[in-house]
Amino acid sequence: MKPDENNPNAPGAAPSEGEPKPTAQPHGTPEDSDPVEYNLDAPSEFEQRVAQLEGELMEANQRYLRSLADFQNFQKRANANEQVARQSGISSVVTHVASVIDHFDLALNQDTSKASAQQIVDGVKVIREELLRALQRVGVQIINPQPNDDFHPGTHEAIMQMGVEGVEPGRISRTFQPGFAIGERLIRPAKVAVAP
Repeated sequence: MKPDENNPNAPGAAPSEGEPKPTAQPHGTPEDSDPVEYNLDAPSEFEQRVAQLEGELMEANQRYLRSLADFQNFQKRANANEQVARQSGISSVVTHVASVIDHFDLALNQDTSKASAQQIVDGVKVIREELLRALQRVGVQIINPQPNDDFHPGTHEAIMQMGVEGVEPGRISRTFQPGFAIGERLIRPAKVAVAP
């Protein structure tokens, strides 16, 4: 079908001589839009964001290094304090036990030809009591149950059964070795016999 040459509005009709020819426009671009201008000197939003994140990362890394240094210093101080406390504790024990050692030395230097067996035994008993007092002064508790005391598995160790007159079954009939504790910590349980 041929276009109608007499109808200027018909599709495909050639424009008349007085009318301007249509110009091709880019697809989807209006005729009156302004051209986009780019400022290549100013940093883009992306570059600003990258710079901001790099700054935050550097600050976080510095905080981490400061915290690590503080923790390492704390560890050194804690270790030094622990060493001082240990040495102080040992010094305290030695100070209290030194007098006991002095009394042992005095006993050993006695003229055995002039001392009776009973005097030696009495001297050893005195020294023993002094040693126990020295241990108690540094916080050691002596666990020394008496006959007919209740048996406590947490602080007593039954090594045998032994019947003793006047001692009820299941109770302590004899203590062979005292036990020791510091506060709630058991160092050694008392070794005892229990009545059957």
